[in-house]
Amino acid sequence: MIKHVFLTGPPGVGKTTLVQKVCDAMKSAEVTIHGFYTEEVRAGGRRIGFDVVTVSGERAHLSRVGNDSGASAGRREYRVGQYVVDLPSFENLALPLFRQVGGGSADDRRVFVIDEIGKMELFSQAFIRAVRQTLDCSNCSILGTIPIPKGKPLGLVEEVRGRADVKVFMAGFASEKPSCQHSLSSTVDVSFQWLPMDGQKKSQKALKS
Repeated sequence: MIKHVFLTGPPGVGKTTLVQKVCDAMKSAEVTIHGFYTEEVRAGGRRIGFDVVTVSGERAHLSRVGNDSGASAGRREYRVGQYVVDLPSFENLALPLFRQVGGGSADDRRVFVIDEIGKMELFSQAFIRAVRQTLDCSNCSILGTIPIPKGKPLGLVEEVRGRADVKVFMAGFASEKPSCQHSLSSTVDVSFQWLPMDGQKKSQKALKS
């Protein structure tokens, strides 16, 4: 049985936007949601980094365009391209969210958003452990995003792809409206299959509004 849903696709395809739309629909169906999104940060018309933002609106640095200050000060530096990952900032905001997943009865189903499981986030071993535990949680479904395969495989991403209880959908660009809408509809169908019929109707209505 499919329990977790992940969207994949190239950068800028709109994965986060699709996840946010599904989350809005779930909230209208009174589904309990925890987790986080990744949003780009821009200044002067250019991207300068990324923030991690919880579904309740709390925000913290994930990465910023870097320089050599960290390395020269003797601190270990985590980099992805031009971006320096602020690992303490990410962990301080994201890791406590995973503690909200456990507990409750088997009927108290909830959704945990992970946008995304990518190179920056995977510098954190604590994050990797938390994701694995959440994947195995009996009363939680993950709605997440993963990058498309490129270069060296990412261990946890490949684990996610290979799980029998995970469905991965390819997101299309916004200009490809049929593809984009199909991904969104398919995601909702799978994600909401455990909701009562009334909840499913509320969610579908919210998506059309």
